[in-house]
Amino acid sequence: MRPVLEQADGESPFAAFGVPGGPGTDAFWAAARTPVSVPDDGGWLTLFLWRGSPAGIEFESWSPPVALRRWAGTDCWYAVVRMPARLRVTYRIVADDGARADPFNPVGAGGDRSIAATPDAPAQPHWPSIGPDDVLPLPRVRLRWQSERLGGRRTVRVHPAGGGGPVVLLLDGDDWLYLHPAMTAFDAAVAAGELPPVTLVFLPAKDRQAELGCAPELWEAVRDELLPLVAGSGVRADSGRLVVAGQSLGGLSALYAALEYPELVSRIACQSASFWWAPGAMDLADPLGGPVGGALAARLRRGPDLSALRCAFDVGRHETRMLPHCELVETLTERAGATVRVSRSASDHDRAGWRHALLRDVAWALA
Repeated sequence: MRPVLEQADGESPFAAFGVPGGPGTDAFWAAARTPVSVPDDGGWLTLFLWRGSPAGIEFESWSPPVALRRWAGTDCWYAVVRMPARLRVTYRIVADDGARADPFNPVGAGGDRSIAATPDAPAQPHWPSIGPDDVLPLPRVRLRWQSERLGGRRTVRVHPAGGGGPVVLLLDGDDWLYLHPAMTAFDAAVAAGELPPVTLVFLPAKDRQAELGCAPELWEAVRDELLPLVAGSGVRADSGRLVVAGQSLGGLSALYAALEYPELVSRIACQSASFWWAPGAMDLADPLGGPVGGALAARLRRGPDLSALRCAFDVGRHETRMLPHCELVETLTERAGATVRVSRSASDHDRAGWRHALLRDVAWALA
């Protein structure tokens, strides 16, 4: 699909990528900063390097794994991967002793992932470069939520960006705490005047499939348990202008909440929402192969009044199988009267591509 380009062992491809010196020498490794891309027939050739033992590259989405090749008996392992225009993708290096971040790439996501972006991928202002050894700051406010409706206990973090304001409920909240520094990014966007002050509520999932698959229990628990808990935390938090932001199954759950609990949820930001979902679809060999738009398209065809809803949809432009599902639901939501914004990120099914849309679409939802 996106193969490692074959190179004759006597012809080093590295100079073309601006990596000088003989492969495997100290000078070569001192200069190595990858991934690095060069133009190729409307797309890009991207060089990845690894020093030491046999390894491969595992992408979070977009491509199957790619094996690294050894350069002429040295400790240099490499791959040259053909990438399309406008792509940002999360990956990690997988060797015999486990998976890790790319040591030659300063842009990471958590302790064992890195982010590659083609030169034409849009900038992501406000998201700092985080290395694998960096410790992300965490919100000071930590709530212990013992939910009767959902069962079990979970820790919910709360952060008043710019002093606090409308509640922004971030589904899959742990990803935005430990993989991508959403607290820092929202603070920067508020400081730049691109977002009003907001109160971020990072909601972790214990069982994503059960809780985010169009489950009424989640939203009844949010309404009756979590939001009152946040209101009593001492943090300025206006739940009357609640924004729900979710990705993948989280995006599905956000629109489900707007349909079934409109008095609670009237502003949503959905990135790469799993609109293929229908009861039982997760158990199929091909979950995306069912009716286009899944259960929510069927619900939208029944003609709900969504005139009070502001809904931002974003999906990765490289998510070819997701696009038909998302496009139908986008159309039906707007037809039902919602105010809709539609965009396409430079990614596949990957938070590295969604995170700029997260800031932009929350700001739009609150406009």
